[in-house]
Amino acid sequence: MNLTDTTAPSQTESLSFEFDLNHPPQKVWRALTDPVLLAEWLLPVTGLKLETGTPFTFKTQPYPGWDGTVNCKFVEIETHRKLSYTWDVIGMNTVVTFTLTPTASGTRLSLVQSGFKPEQKQNFGGARYGWKMMGGKLVDLLARTA
Repeated sequence: MNLTDTTAPSQTESLSFEFDLNHPPQKVWRALTDPVLLAEWLLPVTGLKLETGTPFTFKTQPYPGWDGTVNCKFVEIETHRKLSYTWDVIGMNTVVTFTLTPTASGTRLSLVQSGFKPEQKQNFGGARYGWKMMGGKLVDLLARTA
């Protein structure tokens, strides 16, 4: 597995990561869409229904300055290929997009979070750190699940 932060140094509007995974797209897709698996690597989720326009919520323990809630809505769903949803947290409204591309050894997973505003440098840095950490958890989850 290889996780690469492909965000350009001058970029402040979107984060991008690439994962080279030794797992088929179907398995990676399941990790992105199964509520039980999402809770293991990302956050606990409620109301998840794979339909464009459907809202759902990630909810974890509150932290100072954040109630632990991420409100989302599906923007685009292409089974085993692309998953995109809004990611709304306390005044930060971004879009998270996962793109799955089959490779000879498994799947290249591209992750882009876009829509950061210039004044959201702290949010940008926090999201970058968070996706690296959660990306590592995703890799571990895929390694130990069937």
